Amino acid sequence: MLATQPLGPKTRIRIGLFFTFTGLFVFILGADPGLFGLDRSPVTGFVQIAVFLFGLGMISIGGYLVLRTFWNGEPTTIRSDVGARLIATGYVVAVASGMADVFGFGSESFPNVPDFGVWQQRGVLMGEVLIGVGLFLLIRWKNLKK
Repeated sequence: MLATQPLGPKTRIRIGLFFTFTGLFVFILGADPGLFGLDRSPVTGFVQIAVFLFGLGMISIGGYLVLRTFWNGEPTTIRSDVGARLIATGYVVAVASGMADVFGFGSESFPNVPDFGVWQQRGVLMGEVLIGVGLFLLIRWKNLKK
């Protein structure tokens, strides 16, 4: 049986950055498809919301992978553990807010076309803020001071 070797830190950082930048591209594609000549509807619909939330998830995973690599297998602090949980919580808040109409607790119920309203925008923005705070808390400051 082949033994697999763990990935080195440079490889893990490259993979994380690949996820982050690919997620940024997908996020922008979902948030404003007109930039790529793909805007076919005057409203922000289900597919657009799903695409930019998928991109936001890729950004979150990539950022987590990169920042977690800087810990280099050493024990993490409570602050960084809270940061990792805030990233996950922020993504859940963003998905729940963005898909509120689809899940049935938004302002537009099923027979109507889902519309990305003001409250959904605020909820997704709050989720993004939580993800940003979580990524900030995950930074290993001890390593930066050297």
